[in-house]
Amino acid sequence: MLDGEVSHDRVTRFLAEREYTSRDLWRQVKSTVRQNGVLIFDDTIQEKAWTDEKEVMCWHYDHCSGRSVLGINLLNALYHSGGISIPVAFELVRKPLQFCDVQTRQIKRASEVTKNEMMRSMIAACLNNTLKFRYVLMDSWFAATENFEFIVKKKKHFIAALKDNRLVALSEADKKQGRFVRTDTLALADKQAVRGWLKGYAHEVLLVRRVFTNKDGSTGWLNLVCSDLTCDGDTVKTIYQKRWQVEVFHKSLKSNAALAKSPTRRVTTQNNHVFMAIYAVFKLECLKLKNKTNHFALRAKLFIKATQQAYAELQCLRAA
Repeated sequence: MLDGEVSHDRVTRFLAEREYTSRDLWRQVKSTVRQNGVLIFDDTIQEKAWTDEKEVMCWHYDHCSGRSVLGINLLNALYHSGGISIPVAFELVRKPLQFCDVQTRQIKRASEVTKNEMMRSMIAACLNNTLKFRYVLMDSWFAATENFEFIVKKKKHFIAALKDNRLVALSEADKKQGRFVRTDTLALADKQAVRGWLKGYAHEVLLVRRVFTNKDGSTGWLNLVCSDLTCDGDTVKTIYQKRWQVEVFHKSLKSNAALAKSPTRRVTTQNNHVFMAIYAVFKLECLKLKNKTNHFALRAKLFIKATQQAYAELQCLRAA
Protein backbone atom coordinates (compact mmCIF):
# COMPACT_ATOMS: atom_id res chain seq x y z
CA MET A 1 0.00 0.00 0.00
CA LEU A 2 2.86 2.40 0.77
CA ASP A 3 5.03 1.29 -2.18
CA GLY A 4 7.71 -0.15 0.07
CA GLU A 5 8.10 2.96 2.26
CA VAL A 6 7.51 0.82 5.35
CA SER A 7 8.97 -2.67 5.19
CA HIS A 8 7.66 -5.81 6.89
CA ASP A 9 10.92 -6.07 8.86
CA ARG A 10 10.46 -2.55 10.18
CA VAL A 11 7.06 -3.46 11.59
CA THR A 12 8.50 -6.65 13.08
CA ARG A 13 11.34 -4.74 14.75
CA PHE A 14 8.90 -2.17 16.13
CA LEU A 15 6.76 -4.87 17.74
CA ALA A 16 9.75 -6.69 19.24
CA GLU A 17 12.20 -3.94 20.24
CA ARG A 18 10.66 -3.06 23.64
CA GLU A 19 7.43 -3.31 25.53
CA TYR A 20 5.09 -0.33 25.25
CA THR A 21 3.14 0.61 28.38
CA SER A 22 0.58 3.08 29.70
CA ARG A 23 3.36 5.65 29.99
CA ASP A 24 3.91 5.54 26.22
CA LEU A 25 0.15 5.75 25.64
CA TRP A 26 -0.13 8.81 27.89
CA ARG A 27 2.63 10.62 25.98
CA GLN A 28 0.61 10.18 22.78
CA VAL A 29 -2.81 11.18 24.10
CA LYS A 30 -2.19 13.82 26.79
CA SER A 31 -2.33 16.79 24.40
CA THR A 32 -5.94 15.90 23.47
CA VAL A 33 -7.23 15.43 27.02
CA ARG A 34 -10.00 17.79 28.05
CA GLN A 35 -10.31 18.59 31.72
CA ASN A 36 -13.09 17.80 34.21
CA GLY A 37 -14.13 14.41 32.89
CA VAL A 38 -14.83 11.02 34.45
CA LEU A 39 -12.45 8.08 34.67
CA ILE A 40 -14.02 4.77 33.63
CA PHE A 41 -12.61 1.31 34.34
CA ASP A 42 -13.60 -1.96 32.74
CA ASP A 43 -11.94 -5.07 31.38
CA THR A 44 -12.61 -7.01 28.21
CA ILE A 45 -11.68 -10.47 26.98
CA GLN A 46 -10.67 -11.19 23.40
CA GLU A 47 -10.88 -14.90 22.65
CA LYS A 48 -8.11 -16.45 20.53
CA ALA A 49 -8.86 -20.15 20.66
CA TRP A 50 -6.07 -21.30 18.30
CA THR A 51 -3.13 -19.40 19.83
CA ASP A 52 -0.42 -21.08 21.89
CA GLU A 53 -0.93 -20.56 25.62
CA LYS A 54 1.44 -18.06 27.29
CA GLU A 55 1.31 -15.81 30.35
CA VAL A 56 -0.64 -13.18 28.36
CA MET A 57 -2.54 -15.48 25.99
CA CYS A 58 -4.09 -17.84 28.53
CA TRP A 59 -7.37 -18.98 30.04
CA HIS A 60 -9.68 -16.34 31.54
CA TYR A 61 -13.22 -16.62 32.87
CA ASP A 62 -15.60 -14.67 30.64
CA HIS A 63 -18.65 -13.65 32.70
CA CYS A 64 -20.55 -12.69 29.53
CA SER A 65 -20.43 -16.23 28.10
CA GLY A 66 -20.24 -17.94 31.49
CA ARG A 67 -17.18 -20.03 30.62
CA SER A 68 -13.39 -19.90 30.51
CA VAL A 69 -11.89 -18.89 27.16
CA LEU A 70 -8.36 -18.83 25.77
CA GLY A 71 -7.31 -15.29 24.89
CA ILE A 72 -6.25 -11.96 26.35
CA ASN A 73 -7.81 -10.09 29.27
CA LEU A 74 -7.34 -6.33 28.99
CA LEU A 75 -8.08 -3.73 31.67
CA ASN A 76 -8.63 -0.19 30.35
CA ALA A 77 -8.90 3.26 31.90
CA LEU A 78 -11.00 5.50 29.66
CA TYR A 79 -11.24 9.25 30.23
CA HIS A 80 -14.55 10.68 29.01
CA SER A 81 -15.15 14.42 28.75
CA GLY A 82 -17.27 16.55 26.46
CA GLY A 83 -18.39 13.60 24.33
CA ILE A 84 -14.80 12.46 23.69
CA SER A 85 -13.39 9.17 25.03
CA ILE A 86 -9.62 8.89 25.40
CA PRO A 87 -7.74 5.77 26.61
CA VAL A 88 -5.27 6.98 29.25
CA ALA A 89 -3.97 3.69 30.71
CA PHE A 90 -4.11 -0.05 30.08
CA GLU A 91 -2.86 -3.27 31.62
CA LEU A 92 -2.87 -6.81 30.31
CA VAL A 93 -3.75 -9.50 32.84
CA ARG A 94 -0.70 -11.76 32.98
CA LYS A 95 -0.61 -15.20 34.56
CA PRO A 96 3.05 -16.23 34.88
CA LEU A 97 2.50 -18.53 37.88
CA GLN A 98 1.73 -22.16 37.10
CA PHE A 99 0.26 -24.66 39.54
CA CYS A 100 -1.44 -28.05 39.54
CA ASP A 101 -5.13 -28.09 40.39
CA VAL A 102 -5.63 -30.71 43.12
CA GLN A 103 -9.08 -31.81 41.93
CA THR A 104 -8.58 -31.89 38.15
CA ARG A 105 -4.82 -32.65 38.15
CA GLN A 106 -4.44 -30.06 35.39
CA ILE A 107 -1.82 -27.34 35.11
CA LYS A 108 -3.36 -23.90 35.56
CA ARG A 109 -2.07 -20.33 35.60
CA ALA A 110 -2.44 -17.52 38.13
CA SER A 111 -1.65 -13.82 38.18
CA GLU A 112 0.70 -12.17 40.65
CA VAL A 113 -1.72 -9.23 41.11
CA THR A 114 -5.49 -8.96 41.04
CA LYS A 115 -7.42 -6.75 38.63
CA ASN A 116 -8.50 -4.63 41.58
CA GLU A 117 -4.85 -4.02 42.49
CA MET A 118 -4.14 -3.18 38.85
CA MET A 119 -7.01 -0.69 38.82
CA ARG A 120 -5.72 1.09 41.93
CA SER A 121 -2.22 1.40 40.47
CA MET A 122 -3.73 2.81 37.25
CA ILE A 123 -5.69 5.40 39.23
CA ALA A 124 -2.48 6.40 41.01
CA ALA A 125 -0.71 6.75 37.65
CA CYS A 126 -3.52 8.95 36.30
CA LEU A 127 -3.24 11.19 39.36
CA ASN A 128 0.53 11.41 38.91
CA ASN A 129 -0.17 12.54 35.34
CA THR A 130 -2.33 15.36 36.83
CA LEU A 131 -5.42 14.07 35.03
CA LYS A 132 -8.41 16.08 36.25
CA PHE A 133 -11.47 14.04 37.20
CA ARG A 134 -14.00 13.96 40.02
CA TYR A 135 -15.64 10.55 39.60
CA VAL A 136 -14.38 7.01 38.99
CA LEU A 137 -17.02 4.81 37.32
CA MET A 138 -17.01 1.00 37.43
CA ASP A 139 -19.29 -2.01 37.22
CA SER A 140 -19.99 -4.46 40.04
CA TRP A 141 -16.85 -6.54 39.32
CA PHE A 142 -14.69 -3.68 40.65
CA ALA A 143 -17.01 -2.57 43.46
CA ALA A 144 -14.62 -3.77 46.17
CA THR A 145 -14.27 -2.05 49.54
CA GLU A 146 -10.51 -1.67 49.03
CA ASN A 147 -11.15 0.23 45.79
CA PHE A 148 -13.71 2.51 47.44
CA GLU A 149 -11.36 3.32 50.30
CA PHE A 150 -8.47 4.00 47.93
CA ILE A 151 -10.52 6.36 45.73
CA VAL A 152 -11.91 8.35 48.67
CA LYS A 153 -8.45 8.58 50.22
CA LYS A 154 -7.27 10.20 46.98
CA LYS A 155 -10.07 12.79 47.44
CA LYS A 156 -12.10 11.48 44.50
CA HIS A 157 -15.61 10.04 44.33
CA PHE A 158 -16.86 6.72 42.99
CA ILE A 159 -20.09 5.56 41.36
CA ALA A 160 -20.34 1.80 40.98
CA ALA A 161 -22.91 -0.89 40.28
CA LEU A 162 -23.66 -3.31 43.11
CA LYS A 163 -24.52 -6.99 42.97
CA ASP A 164 -27.94 -7.95 44.29
CA ASN A 165 -26.45 -9.81 47.26
CA ARG A 166 -24.44 -6.82 48.54
CA LEU A 167 -25.41 -6.07 52.15
CA VAL A 168 -26.46 -2.57 53.19
CA ALA A 169 -27.89 -0.81 56.26
CA LEU A 170 -30.19 2.19 55.86
CA SER A 171 -29.50 3.73 59.29
CA GLU A 172 -26.51 4.14 61.54
CA ALA A 173 -28.37 2.28 64.29
CA ASP A 174 -28.87 -0.73 61.98
CA LYS A 175 -25.21 -0.59 61.05
CA LYS A 176 -24.09 -0.65 64.70
CA GLN A 177 -26.47 -3.52 65.44
CA GLY A 178 -25.30 -5.47 62.38
CA ARG A 179 -28.75 -5.40 60.75
CA PHE A 180 -27.84 -5.49 57.07
CA VAL A 181 -30.13 -6.43 54.20
CA ARG A 182 -29.52 -7.36 50.57
CA THR A 183 -29.72 -4.56 48.04
CA ASP A 184 -32.30 -6.46 45.98
CA THR A 185 -34.73 -6.35 48.94
CA LEU A 186 -34.78 -2.54 49.10
CA ALA A 187 -38.09 -1.00 48.06
CA LEU A 188 -36.78 1.81 45.84
CA ALA A 189 -38.34 3.52 42.85
CA ASP A 190 -36.48 4.46 39.68
CA LYS A 191 -33.76 7.07 40.41
CA GLN A 192 -34.73 7.18 44.09
CA ALA A 193 -31.73 7.90 46.31
CA VAL A 194 -31.33 6.94 49.98
CA ARG A 195 -28.39 7.19 52.32
CA GLY A 196 -26.92 4.09 53.89
CA TRP A 197 -23.87 2.03 54.72
CA LEU A 198 -22.26 -0.86 52.88
CA LYS A 199 -21.17 -3.76 55.05
CA GLY A 200 -17.41 -3.53 55.55
CA TYR A 201 -17.18 0.09 54.38
CA ALA A 202 -16.95 2.77 57.07
CA HIS A 203 -18.33 5.82 55.26
CA GLU A 204 -21.92 6.76 54.53
CA VAL A 205 -22.91 6.36 50.86
CA LEU A 206 -25.76 7.15 48.52
CA LEU A 207 -27.77 4.21 47.18
CA VAL A 208 -29.68 4.66 43.91
CA ARG A 209 -31.78 2.21 41.91
CA ARG A 210 -32.33 2.31 38.14
CA VAL A 211 -35.41 0.47 36.85
CA PHE A 212 -35.55 -0.71 33.23
CA THR A 213 -38.13 -2.35 30.97
CA ASN A 214 -36.52 -5.10 28.91
CA LYS A 215 -37.39 -5.93 25.30
CA ASP A 216 -39.51 -8.87 26.40
CA GLY A 217 -41.56 -6.58 28.66
CA SER A 218 -39.98 -7.79 31.90
CA THR A 219 -38.63 -5.38 34.49
CA GLY A 220 -34.99 -5.25 35.54
CA TRP A 221 -32.99 -3.00 37.81
CA LEU A 222 -29.47 -1.83 38.54
CA ASN A 223 -28.35 -0.83 42.03
CA LEU A 224 -25.79 1.97 42.18
CA VAL A 225 -23.65 3.31 45.02
CA CYS A 226 -22.11 6.78 45.11
CA SER A 227 -19.69 8.31 47.61
CA ASP A 228 -20.77 11.90 46.81
CA LEU A 229 -23.59 12.66 49.24
CA THR A 230 -24.36 15.98 47.55
CA CYS A 231 -25.80 14.17 44.49
CA ASP A 232 -29.40 13.22 43.92
CA GLY A 233 -30.68 10.14 42.12
CA ASP A 234 -31.00 11.84 38.74
CA THR A 235 -27.43 13.19 38.91
CA VAL A 236 -26.03 9.77 39.80
CA LYS A 237 -27.97 8.23 36.89
CA THR A 238 -26.68 10.85 34.45
CA ILE A 239 -23.05 10.45 35.50
CA TYR A 240 -23.13 6.64 35.54
CA GLN A 241 -24.60 6.54 32.03
CA LYS A 242 -21.18 7.70 30.82
CA ARG A 243 -19.76 4.31 31.83
CA TRP A 244 -21.32 2.88 28.67
CA GLN A 245 -18.61 4.68 26.69
CA VAL A 246 -16.07 2.04 27.71
CA GLU A 247 -18.29 -0.63 26.14
CA VAL A 248 -18.34 1.42 22.91
CA PHE A 249 -14.55 1.69 23.13
CA HIS A 250 -14.16 -2.09 23.54
CA LYS A 251 -16.49 -2.76 20.60
CA SER A 252 -14.44 -0.46 18.36
CA LEU A 253 -11.22 -2.03 19.65
CA LYS A 254 -12.38 -5.46 18.50
CA SER A 255 -14.27 -4.52 15.33
CA ASN A 256 -12.25 -1.61 13.93
CA ALA A 257 -8.71 -2.08 15.26
CA ALA A 258 -8.18 -5.82 14.62
CA LEU A 259 -7.45 -6.65 18.26
CA ALA A 260 -7.89 -10.39 17.59
CA LYS A 261 -5.98 -10.54 14.30
CA SER A 262 -2.40 -10.51 15.51
CA PRO A 263 -0.15 -13.44 14.52
CA THR A 264 2.32 -12.55 17.31
CA ARG A 265 3.55 -15.31 19.61
CA ARG A 266 5.93 -13.65 22.09
CA VAL A 267 4.73 -11.77 25.18
CA THR A 268 6.38 -8.50 24.11
CA THR A 269 4.94 -8.55 20.59
CA GLN A 270 1.50 -9.55 21.88
CA ASN A 271 1.55 -6.64 24.33
CA ASN A 272 2.67 -4.20 21.64
CA HIS A 273 -0.04 -5.32 19.23
CA VAL A 274 -2.62 -4.54 21.92
CA PHE A 275 -0.95 -1.16 22.53
CA MET A 276 -1.17 -0.28 18.82
CA ALA A 277 -4.81 -1.41 18.64
CA ILE A 278 -5.65 0.94 21.53
CA TYR A 279 -3.72 3.74 19.84
CA ALA A 280 -5.58 3.09 16.57
CA VAL A 281 -8.94 3.51 18.33
CA PHE A 282 -7.65 6.76 19.83
CA LYS A 283 -6.80 8.01 16.32
CA LEU A 284 -10.31 7.02 15.22
CA GLU A 285 -11.65 9.10 18.10
CA CYS A 286 -9.65 12.08 16.84
CA LEU A 287 -11.13 11.57 13.36
CA LYS A 288 -14.59 11.31 14.92
CA LEU A 289 -14.10 14.70 16.55
CA LYS A 290 -12.93 16.24 13.28
CA ASN A 291 -15.57 14.67 11.01
CA LYS A 292 -18.43 14.54 13.53
CA THR A 293 -19.26 10.89 12.90
CA ASN A 294 -18.71 7.63 14.78
CA HIS A 295 -15.99 5.01 14.33
CA PHE A 296 -18.13 2.57 12.37
CA ALA A 297 -19.33 5.27 9.96
CA LEU A 298 -15.70 6.27 9.39
CA ARG A 299 -14.76 2.67 8.67
CA ALA A 300 -17.68 2.27 6.25
CA LYS A 301 -16.69 5.48 4.45
CA LEU A 302 -13.10 4.24 4.01
CA PHE A 303 -14.29 0.83 2.84
CA ILE A 304 -16.66 2.31 0.24
CA LYS A 305 -13.95 4.67 -1.03
CA ALA A 306 -11.43 1.82 -1.31
CA THR A 307 -13.96 -0.35 -3.14
CA GLN A 308 -14.75 2.46 -5.58
CA GLN A 309 -11.05 2.95 -6.34
CA ALA A 310 -10.57 -0.80 -6.79
CA TYR A 311 -13.52 -0.90 -9.19
CA ALA A 312 -12.14 2.07 -11.14
CA GLU A 313 -8.77 0.31 -11.44
CA LEU A 314 -10.56 -2.83 -12.67
CA GLN A 315 -12.26 -0.79 -15.38
CA CYS A 316 -8.88 0.63 -16.46
CA LEU A 317 -7.44 -2.89 -16.69
CA ARG A 318 -10.39 -4.00 -18.84
CA ALA A 319 -9.95 -1.06 -21.17
CA ALA A 320 -6.21 -1.58 -21.59
